[in-house]
Amino acid sequence: MFPEFEVVPAVDMQDGEVVQLVGGERGTGTEYGDPVVAARRWVDAGADTLHLVDLDGAFEGERQNAPAVDAILEATDVTVQLGGGIRTVADATDLLDRGVDRVILGTAAVETPEIVAEISAESPGSVTVSLDAKDGEVVVSGWTEGTGLDPADAAGRYEDRGAGAILFTDVDVEGQLDGVRTDPVRRVAEAVDIPVIASGGVATLADVRALEDAGASAVVVGSALYQGQFTLDEASAAVED
Repeated sequence: MFPEFEVVPAVDMQDGEVVQLVGGERGTGTEYGDPVVAARRWVDAGADTLHLVDLDGAFEGERQNAPAVDAILEATDVTVQLGGGIRTVADATDLLDRGVDRVILGTAAVETPEIVAEISAESPGSVTVSLDAKDGEVVVSGWTEGTGLDPADAAGRYEDRGAGAILFTDVDVEGQLDGVRTDPVRRVAEAVDIPVIASGGVATLADVRALEDAGASAVVVGSALYQGQFTLDEASAAVED
C-alpha cells in the first residue's frame, strides 16, 4: 500500500451529490455534481486511488449513497477506499466482495475495536481506521461526538489489531483551504509503522509537500482540487521533484 507518496482525490457524497463540507459541519457543503462524473474525472487525470465517503452514512449511521458507490466501482478500475456508515463486519465484507479495496472504519472502530481484528483476519490490509481529530481529540458520528482518545495513542492500538493504514483527518482545518497543520500528522505517523493517510486543510502544493515531509504516506485532497487551486498532475509532480 502506497509504495510512493500518493495524492488521493476525495469524492464525498451527500444526497447523491459530491459535497465538500467546511470543518465537518452539516449545511456548510459546496456541491460539485455527480459522483460518477467526478470519479471518472480524477481517474482520467491520473488518480491511482479514489477516496469515497458516504456523508449521509457517517451522520445517520446507515449508508445512503450505495447506488453511486456501485456505479463508481463499475465505471473505474483503480483502488477504491470507502468510509461512512460502515458499522458491522457484514457491512465491510459485503463492500469488499463488491469490489471496494479498503473499508474505512471510524465510529465502528472506536465503539467496537475488535471489529478491526475480525475483518483484518479475513482480509489482511483491507481496513483503514479513520481517526478524525477535533481540538486534539478523536471524534465520531460524523465528527459530532468526542471520545477522549488521543489520535497517536489510538493509532498504535489499531495497528496492533491489524489495521492496514490510518486515515488521520484534522477536522479543525478540514475544507477551509487555510493550510495544513503538520504537527498532529507527524505525531500519528511516528506512532505507527503502517501508512498514515493525511486529510484536512490542503490548499497549496506546499501543503502537499509538507504532509509528505511530516511522514504521511498519502494525502486526501478535496476542496483544493474541486476549486482549481492546483491540478492532480501538479500535486503529484510536486512530491516527485
